[in-house]
This record gives sequence, structure tokens and C-alpha cells, in this order.
Amino acid sequence: MKLTVLFTPLKRSGHGLPFQFAVALFAAALWCYAPALAQVKKPVNSQNSDTTRTLKEVQINAKRATVPNISPTSVQVLKGGELQRLNSLSVADALRYFAGVQLKDYGGIGGLKTVNVRSLGTNHTGVFYDGVAIGNAQNGQTDLGRFSLDNLEAVELYNGQKSSLLQPARAYASASTLYLQSKQPHFSNNERTHARVSLRSGSFGLINPALLLEQKLSNTVSGSFSTEWIKANGRYKFRETNGTYDTSATRTNADIDAYRLEAGLNGTRPDSSTWTVKAYLYHSNRGLPGAIVRGRFDYAERQWDNNFFIQTSYKTAGKYYNLLINGKYANDFTRYLNPQYSNINGYLDNRYRQQEAYLSAVNLFHVVPQLDVSLATDLQYNVLKKLDADQYRFVYPERYTMLNAFSAEYHIARFKLQGTILNTLVKEQVKLYSGAANRNIFSPSLSAIWQPFKSNDLHLRGFYKHIFRMPTFNDLYYTLIGNTSLNPEYTTQYDAGITYHKLFEHQHLQKLSVESDVYYNRVKDKIVAIPTTNLFRWTMLNIGLADIRGMDLSIKTTWYGNQKLSWHTGVNYTYQNARDVTRGADSSPLQGQIPYVPKHSGSAIVGLDVSRLQLNYSFIYTGERYNAKDNIAANYVQPWYTHDVSASWLQGYHSCQLKFSGEINNLINQNYDVVIGYPMPGRSYRFTLSISY
Repeated sequence: MKLTVLFTPLKRSGHGLPFQFAVALFAAALWCYAPALAQVKKPVNSQNSDTTRTLKEVQINAKRATVPNISPTSVQVLKGGELQRLNSLSVADALRYFAGVQLKDYGGIGGLKTVNVRSLGTNHTGVFYDGVAIGNAQNGQTDLGRFSLDNLEAVELYNGQKSSLLQPARAYASASTLYLQSKQPHFSNNERTHARVSLRSGSFGLINPALLLEQKLSNTVSGSFSTEWIKANGRYKFRETNGTYDTSATRTNADIDAYRLEAGLNGTRPDSSTWTVKAYLYHSNRGLPGAIVRGRFDYAERQWDNNFFIQTSYKTAGKYYNLLINGKYANDFTRYLNPQYSNINGYLDNRYRQQEAYLSAVNLFHVVPQLDVSLATDLQYNVLKKLDADQYRFVYPERYTMLNAFSAEYHIARFKLQGTILNTLVKEQVKLYSGAANRNIFSPSLSAIWQPFKSNDLHLRGFYKHIFRMPTFNDLYYTLIGNTSLNPEYTTQYDAGITYHKLFEHQHLQKLSVESDVYYNRVKDKIVAIPTTNLFRWTMLNIGLADIRGMDLSIKTTWYGNQKLSWHTGVNYTYQNARDVTRGADSSPLQGQIPYVPKHSGSAIVGLDVSRLQLNYSFIYTGERYNAKDNIAANYVQPWYTHDVSASWLQGYHSCQLKFSGEINNLINQNYDVVIGYPMPGRSYRFTLSISY
């Protein structure tokens, strides 16, 4: 047991360790813990012999995993040690290292953080937590800043959709999908309890304790509990310029006080079917710092969020038939307070409660060895209620959604073809006035992957997808900006890519991975949300037609120096020519780059392992952009880039693993805005101490 606890955190999931390095680590563990092992009685030594065989099996599986199961759609993955090494406090920070992704960050620890994939907009990215969608019918956005990496073991981003046929219909209903996988309990034969306690602190008054408990309740049932608290004042220096002179100021009203609670049960049945139940609660009280415009630096707006959901999943694994059932209930509360708002009351206090009920069933049939088909049906109900809001004649909208997805996959030799037809039925009801029109829309998709040679190093892939997104409740019914005649956004995606994954034996270069995709997206009736002077109310701009052409390139390597030295590198580059091609008054295309989409962006990561010491360097670059549809000098936004470094020390002590980490973010203290008017922090520090058992 002690050897397993020491070895597992050092294994870099996703890349795998070279066999010689694993043997060296195992030998070092034996040497370091020889005094402790010598005190173990003979029957326990017999268990340790079994543990040794288990470690070898884990190593073989990890090595096979270094050649990924190639997806016909573009996929990027961060998991295990690779995910934990990043200088990232939340999921949003980690996504900065993916190609084709623009992170909308409105400043500081407490600022709203959303993701835009291939310039299609935040609302076109579906977010799934443990396989079940996280919805927000009110504004269609999921604040990724509230998902900590402390309880996650994998983050996966798919363009198009995940290639598995055993997935809910809702997974086909977005242009891209983000999957967050929480840590699942895994126990060796003689283990029953795992625990991890961590404390993070640093700049901006940050304090962030976290706790994870995992318990083996029986041979078939295990439970987990995770909680964390994050508190920060969010105050940081920034420099503002009007083009003639600079002003130094301190960012205020960017504080946050939030906590998260999660509890789950996982079980298996004698027929190999599995089930899970998870409950999640998140509460936050944060300031909304506001945009720095016309010399205004101080804001008093505040926002409270309560997010609760309980979800369950049941899955069977048969030779000819598989079944997946998901269910969920979510209850979200939002309160927005602006004590400086000019109305009859002298302030604005809006409170909303949003509820969602969701049920999904997926049937997968293995018809013949070469053909699989599936039918997925999802039912979803959303309702938005207003509680004591300063809003005249609220309409109280309700939305009923039914999705049916028929999918088929045909595979022979080195070729696989997959197709899906998604039918979406939407009906809306409102208590006042008239609601949006009902919808009955069919959305096809097709993907393929081909391995041209017997060696599985090289693959060619591509996909086509036509999808839409419904306008949100805010788009349709919000008093200041709502428009019930608003059309859905229709998106057509084309993608062609190449992947090359090569393992090398007995060489310093252990693995080389290269993936590249070129793509073309066309969006009709694109809805663009631009923040006003606060983050609660937005201005909706409609772009009739958007034309997006781009390329993503990702290169990763894993190197082995000697028994105590290894390193890995990763480079991502994105080119996007995202144009507004809506016809103007003179019938000519506008041809302006879509706001906040850079033509060039990229990132680089270098990680070095020297015995128990882990060193990491990361670089992020975002090229020049414009903050409005008119690509003129007045709307120009300068490029920005950041350098981040971190170091971690791992130390085993009996059955515990201690880890101490230090980070310096924005090393050269660059002043920059991700969104104009929302200055980002300069140089900052974080320190983390964690103890795992």
C-alpha cells in the first residue's frame, strides 16, 4: 500500500513513464522505505508481493495509453499530473493551453470566465460534468472559474462532438463540447481510505483550503467527498492609458468569497453494469469590478450565486446491447445588486431562480462486428422565475426540449465512418405577452477517420456538422435587450485533420505527438454579446453571417534523460480568419474581423522532472484584435503574452505523499486586457501545500 501511494502521484497520466524510469522510481521507493517495510509482518509481505505485480500492470497499461484512441473529431486532453502541473487555479485557466480557444476573462480571481472555441461563441460550447450537461437557459453561459482543478482528473475539449455512440442526445447538440471528469476512487486490495488536504495562498489576499476524502464502503461501492473554500480581496495594481499619459490605480470590487461541496457514490453490479450518484453545491458572493471607462475606476455592483444539482447515471456493458441512463435536477439562484443604479428606488436588486429537470436514455446495439447503431432520447424542462426583481412585467418563461439522436458507426480494417441525425423539438410558454416560436429542427453530422498504413502512427480524419443554438431566455425576454423574434444561430462546420503519434524505444525521445486541423465554420444569424459597464447587463449585437477559416497545430514530446531526469514539451498554435461577411447598406461584405478574435495565438509548455523536483514553464500569446465590428485604429487591442513558472517538491513519508508548490504568474509583469476595459493582474504569486494519504 505504501509503495502504491508513493508511485501513483508521480506517474504522469496521459503520457506514461518510460519503463526504465518506472523501475528506477520503484527501486527508489524500496530503498527509501526499507526500514518501514522491514517492520511489516510476513502475511503483509505477501500482500506487498501482490502489490508489486499490480504496479507492473499499471505501467504496461499506461504505456499503451500513450498511443491514444484517435478520434475522428479534433480532441484536446489534459489529465492527471499534466493537468496539475499547470499554473491554473480553475478550469478556465487550464483551457488557455488548448489550441483554437479564446478565454474571455474579465479580471482577477472573482471575474467571470467563459470560453470561445473556434470563434463560434461561448453559447456553442456544451459543458459536461461527469458525462451530464451543465445547463444555463437564462444566459447560455457557464462560468468556468467556479470549477476548481482540485477535484478533477481530466479536462477534454472536442470540436464537433465526442465520437462515442453511448452518449446522451444533448452531447450532439453543441458545436463543441467540454468534458470535466471528477476524480474517481480507485483502491488497491488492502486500501479502504484515501485523503488529501491542501492549502493554497498567495497574492490578492488569496486563501484556498481544500479537502478530498475517498472511502471504500464495500467491494462494489465507494464514496467520495470534496470541499473547498476560496476567499480573496482581488485587489491588484494596474496601469491605464488614454494614449497620452498613464494612470496607475488599484482594481477594486473584485473580491470573492465562495465554497464548493461535492459528494458522490459509485458502484458496480455483478453483471458489470455501473452506477453513480453525485450532489454538487456552489455558493459565491463576489464583486463585479466593472469596465474602466471615462476615468471611472470604482464600482459597487455585487452578485450572489447558488448552484445546486444532483445527478445520477447508470450504464450496462453487454456483448450486443448497452444502455445508458442519466438523470438530473438543478436549481440555480442569482442575485444582482447595483446600489448606484438610477431608478425610482435609487438602486437595482434583481433576483432569479432557474430550475432544470433532465432525463436521458441511450440504447446502443452491436448489430454486426462492423456496425453499431444507437438511439438517444433526452427530455429537458427549464423554467426561469423572478424573485423580487426591479423589472417591469416579467414574462416567466418555460422551455420544454426533446432531443432524439440516431447514430451509426461502420468500421472495417483501418477505416471508421460515423453519422448522426439529431432532431430537436422546442416549445416555450410565457405568462405574459407571447413567447418565442416553437422549433422542430433536424441537424446532421458525419465524421470519418482513416489509418492509411498498417502502422497506427498516422491517421487522417475529418468531420462535417450542421448545428444550431436556441436564443437564451435573456436574449428573448430580458426587458432591456430581449427580442422574441430572434432567430437561432445556425452553424456549419467542416474540418480536416492529420494526427501522428510515435513511440520510440531505447531513445532519449520517448514520444512524439503531432496533430493539425484546418477548418471552416459558417455562422448564420450570429448573436454576439458585448459587456456594458457592468458584467450583469450586456448589449446584444446580431451578425447576419460570419465566415471563420482557421488552423490548429499541436506538438507534444516526452523525453527521458536518465534514471532521475525526464522532461516534456508542448506547443499549440492557432490561426483564425474570422470575418463578418454580412452585407452592408451598399450590398458589399463588411469583412471585419469578429470582435476579440485574434488571427494568431498560441501557447508553449516545458516541464522538467528531476528526481522529486518538478519544474514547469508556460507561455501564452494572443495576437492583435479589435473590440468592435469596425476594424479601425480606435478599436484596436494590442497583443499580449504572459510567462508563468512553477516548482514542486514531492516527498514521501510512510503512507503519505507531501507536495509543496510555488508559482509566479505573469513573470515579467505585463499590463494587458483580455477584454478591453477589464485590466488583468500583473505579477502574482501562489503557494500550495498538500498532503495525500
